[in-house]
Amino acid sequence: MSTVITNNRLRNIAIIAHVDHGKTTLVDAMFRQSGLFRANQNVDERLMDTLELERERGITIAAKNCSITWKGVRINIIDTPGHSDFGGEVERALSMADGAMLLVDASEGPLPQTRFVLRKALAAGLKIIVVINKIDRQDARPQEVLDEIYNLLIDLDATDAQLEFPLLYAVGRDGIAVKTLDEKGHNLHILLDTILEEIPAPVYEGGAPFQMLVSDLGYSDYMGRLAIGKVFQGTARSKDSMIRIGKDGERLPLKVSQLQVYEGMILKESKAVQAGDIAVLAGIEDVQIGDTICNAQAPKALPRIKVDEPTVSMKFLINTSPFAGKEGRYVQSSRIRERLFKETLRNVAIQVEETGDRDSIMVKGRGEFQLAIIIETMRREGYEFCVGRPAAIYRYQNGTRLEPLEQLLVDCEDRFYGKVAEKLSLRKGKMTSMTNHGNGRVRMEFSIPSRTLIGYRDEFLTDTRGTGIMNSLFEGYGEFRGEFSGRFTGSIVADRVGHAVPYALFNLEPRGRLFILPGEPVYEGMIIGEHNRSQDINVNPCKEKKLTNIRAANKDDNVILSPIKPLTLEQAISFIREDELVEVTPKSVRMRKAILPAQKRHIRTKENLA
Repeated sequence: MSTVITNNRLRNIAIIAHVDHGKTTLVDAMFRQSGLFRANQNVDERLMDTLELERERGITIAAKNCSITWKGVRINIIDTPGHSDFGGEVERALSMADGAMLLVDASEGPLPQTRFVLRKALAAGLKIIVVINKIDRQDARPQEVLDEIYNLLIDLDATDAQLEFPLLYAVGRDGIAVKTLDEKGHNLHILLDTILEEIPAPVYEGGAPFQMLVSDLGYSDYMGRLAIGKVFQGTARSKDSMIRIGKDGERLPLKVSQLQVYEGMILKESKAVQAGDIAVLAGIEDVQIGDTICNAQAPKALPRIKVDEPTVSMKFLINTSPFAGKEGRYVQSSRIRERLFKETLRNVAIQVEETGDRDSIMVKGRGEFQLAIIIETMRREGYEFCVGRPAAIYRYQNGTRLEPLEQLLVDCEDRFYGKVAEKLSLRKGKMTSMTNHGNGRVRMEFSIPSRTLIGYRDEFLTDTRGTGIMNSLFEGYGEFRGEFSGRFTGSIVADRVGHAVPYALFNLEPRGRLFILPGEPVYEGMIIGEHNRSQDINVNPCKEKKLTNIRAANKDDNVILSPIKPLTLEQAISFIREDELVEVTPKSVRMRKAILPAQKRHIRTKENLA
């Protein structure tokens, strides 16, 4: 009979929080106070945000691992994204954890995406530690937030044991944690001690053969493909012969060339890894997330990582505009297709499907934001391509069309309540609750189709004058709520190739909002603005002022154009209609018609009307 052994020298904890609730800042403070750095060492802020896009946007996109040592115990910290569009990252990260720290803002309280990650943690049976952060905020309401956390846990069917959670209060920016609001804290020692006391140590069977679940993939120029995951049973040493069990049960023999473990943010070579360790194995070329690496003499697969199905699809196409190939390094459909399939190896929530057309491919994901991040990453790598408008993925059950629904939480000033509620009702939203905290702000919850939310965020910020907060969470599938026209304005479309002229743009300003600056290159079919009316118009942005030899007092007035703010990638994706595309290059983001020549577009419109 095998004996059960507890590895008390190790703890694995995931940190879960909504976007901007201070998770990465708190991890920075844990690094500093655990003695990871010298006292005089210069250290960047937000160490865990290693991706360029994460530092720019101030959010966590990819789940990452690191470790600290406290009182002789190594604490492996798994940083999870706070945005529900990156749910695949959350699911694979939680597969490595034995417990979770729930971080909640003392003013905002638990938001929909906190709910998403917490539901996954509870379903995995993880021990929860609750930390109410930012208690130094002027609008902090820690007691009310604690009640909201209890309500959320009860709503998520938490067990009695999970409801008896340890509670701490913190100011992550200052590196302070306390047990009660009356205490004056000085450091995070009480938080680190609570992790050691409350988070269960990894448990394994003595003498059991080696088993590791691959939860992440990496790459090294020196060692090739890296398989990252938690060791569930047994021990492994460098140069050991192993076997990889894939998705369909296929088995591939392999030899581990090197073993590594996390020490802080860096990897350190290790002679052996044991149960509970988050290990990095080198020398495994053909491996995917969810595979099991185990002993060749006793091969046994672990349950694969399960992820929710994608809800939004987007078509990727080669660039066929007159400017194709001028700004990008990789423009061929084969290179774009290869890059997207490579993305599926690292991102378990992404699906890539062939369309039957050699020049296009369909990508499915959790939300438009997740797809926008992939597009932005690819353009920075030198890819040039076009993308279509995001579309909801429908299901059919007993002849009924079902569509993905979102739970939308809106927080705005009470004077904007009427306008926001009216706009969301037009978008097929149904209000489920409304709370007024008496501080001049209103919090509303809606059930709304995912497709009608596409493109609404900018309109919402305009309606609330930039003071509103909007967060959404995938709720499930519900009955189709009817057709909805997302945009009530048309497009201003260039009718020729050339460069935009200030005189022409000045005369086009009364027609609507322009997106281009003087001197910018344009081509036939390129969208240069938003028309005030519902129909599209073709215009000449290259028209120059006619010169005459007659001098008049008002002929030489300077042309003064209104300030123009070029659209970002996300704004462009949400702006376009079904017959329009976004042209993405490393240097530019342009919008265009799918059919460029105006004559062909006119013929197609007549055929559709007939």
